[in-house]
Amino acid sequence: MTDHDVVIVGGGPAGCSTALFTARYGLETVVFDRGPSSIRQCAFVENYLGFPGGIDVETFYAMNRAQAERLGATVVDDLVENVTASTDGSGFSVETQEGREVTADRVVAATTYDVSYLESVLGEHVCESGGEEYLDPDLAGERGETPVDGLWLAGPTAGVESQIAVSVGHGARVGLDVVTDYRREAEDWWDDAADHTDWVVEQGRYEGEEWLETIAEHHAESAPEALDDEYVQRRARALAAEQQNWQIDTAEVDRRTERAHRRLLDHIGDETILEHVDDEAILERARDIETVRDIGVGD
Repeated sequence: MTDHDVVIVGGGPAGCSTALFTARYGLETVVFDRGPSSIRQCAFVENYLGFPGGIDVETFYAMNRAQAERLGATVVDDLVENVTASTDGSGFSVETQEGREVTADRVVAATTYDVSYLESVLGEHVCESGGEEYLDPDLAGERGETPVDGLWLAGPTAGVESQIAVSVGHGARVGLDVVTDYRREAEDWWDDAADHTDWVVEQGRYEGEEWLETIAEHHAESAPEALDDEYVQRRARALAAEQQNWQIDTAEVDRRTERAHRRLLDHIGDETILEHVDDEAILERARDIETVRDIGVGD
């Protein structure tokens, strides 16, 4: 039995993006993050969607880690020195610079510059040029999968472009595939049903028994013919019910929106916030609070 479902080596954009999806699904995920990060080669980030004025690297990096941790991943400041595969195919052993040794069912390599820790599992695919080691750029598949079961490559390690937005997208693709693999192996879903989607929809979009029956029938049609029909119908209905759980109501949308805004403020300096405060709005808010106190509302 292993310590973790997933170990991710590298806490840059690709690694943290992978962690978001594995942790959100509930997989025990640890990210080891210490070493030469490619994102720190940037002076400033101006081409990542969602930041109209761009964002400084340190804030972006901190926000990535904070989001991964909030969703359940553990981020450890330590350098992975060696990854070995168990002889019986039951997972991997991961050794770090500070003497940690953990085991995991799945490993995602998301480092750009240093791949020496993969020599034990991918030795024949490790190339060298000018004294530097790198992986065969054609090694990883479209979803970051490698010839070694349970081992994925994410971001530039997998040969994708070094643009931050591309790395984040590829990390997400890898994260989805890692969860899909888990669903197939640990939860015994057939291939089409195992394919993972991470989605949240408004209440009512997937509502009602009729919708559930229709979607369950759709999932059942993708099941292999060799499977027992009663088993397929039961699992297909459970899968449709799982999709109905993606729904959230308006109150929950509002709650998450407020939480999201506050999380952003956590990463903005107090002086910057104060510079943009509407003084009149603050005074109006203070007057409202004083009025409430005067009339004794809530006493």
